[in-house]
Formats: sequence, C-alpha cells, structure tokens
Amino acid sequence: MKTLRLDTAELGLDFNTALKLATSIAQQQLGDDTMLLSWYDRERDLESPAGVSECHEGCAIKGSWDYALNRGARLAVEYDSGRFYFCFL
Repeated sequence: MKTLRLDTAELGLDFNTALKLATSIAQQQLGDDTMLLSWYDRERDLESPAGVSECHEGCAIKGSWDYALNRGARLAVEYDSGRFYFCFL
C-alpha cells in the first residue's frame, strides 16, 4: 500500500476536513470510484471498522491499518505522524 504522509499541524485540520482532503487525494490518485476502507483518529481513539484493533492489543500495527492491508488497500493518507489516517481501495 502506498502511503502519503502529510505534515499539517500548522493548519489545525479537524477530522472531517482531513477526511475530505484525503478523499480528494485518493480520487486524484486512484480514480473517482475509490472507496474508503478504514480510518483512525488518535485524538478520539476511534477507528473504523469499529473494534478491529481488539485482537491487536500490544501490536505495533493498528487493526484498522491491518484490516486495509488485508483487503487490498492501495493508498493510505496519514496526517501528522498518525494523528489521523485513511486507507483507500
């Protein structure tokens, strides 16, 4: 999976704005039919699909990242060293 890492701390993006930007990037990179597979919000400690990290307790990789990898994700957009990330197919 290709990973695009963005340093946006100075912009103060919230989750919804980061998602919109990541979706635009994914559409530009992968085409309009791209699909969001998973995401993670470190500030709120939320992820999608919900509960996917329960079996990853103590693992270095988050369950939502592993979920995307195992389902053929082609692009991850990561903000501010893992503050948010979004994985797309």
